[in-house]
Amino acid sequence: MFRDTYNRALTYNDRFEAKSALYRLIALEPQNDSILSTLAYLYIDAGQYASSALVSQDVLKLNPGNTGALEMSGISYEKLGLKDKSLESFELLFLLTDDFQILYKMAFLQFDLEKYQQALTNADILLEKPESKEATVFYTEGEEQKEYSISVAILNLKGLVYKEIGNIEEAKKSYEQALAIAPGFVLAKENLAALDQ
Repeated sequence: MFRDTYNRALTYNDRFEAKSALYRLIALEPQNDSILSTLAYLYIDAGQYASSALVSQDVLKLNPGNTGALEMSGISYEKLGLKDKSLESFELLFLLTDDFQILYKMAFLQFDLEKYQQALTNADILLEKPESKEATVFYTEGEEQKEYSISVAILNLKGLVYKEIGNIEEAKKSYEQALAIAPGFVLAKENLAALDQ
């Protein structure tokens, strides 16, 4: 009955009633981690990151290997500004999935957390993977969105890391490598120019 209520509420785009139905289902099946995962997803989709993080943690108590809950936990903590906890979630997720995008996310979080050697190591690992030649990222430049090879963003990250640890020569080399692939990449141009100031 509550599953029907949940499905109908979603059909009618009534998130409040959908969550109510899930809470009733959780009361009936407290060990069902898929119901909790669905609730966490509804919270994250609504931008309620604190609730999503809390529900994700309950899912992980029931099933520590739940990759969906680890991802929602990582996203939620990052949105809440808890980057150290976000990184922990993504590290566990990467150990389970060996996913390129997760490692990419980890490298940037490590940079933000001033874990420079880890960020550098992961950037080098990323550049060795075939996905670095195939995957793309989007950056907003002025009024338009531009698409670049993900390797350009990784090389730019390496430049930022090298700058922070005081190795200006390697920072310059990394920015130049990024610009050799994508001469119009504004971020690398600006970062390279900033080295001379």
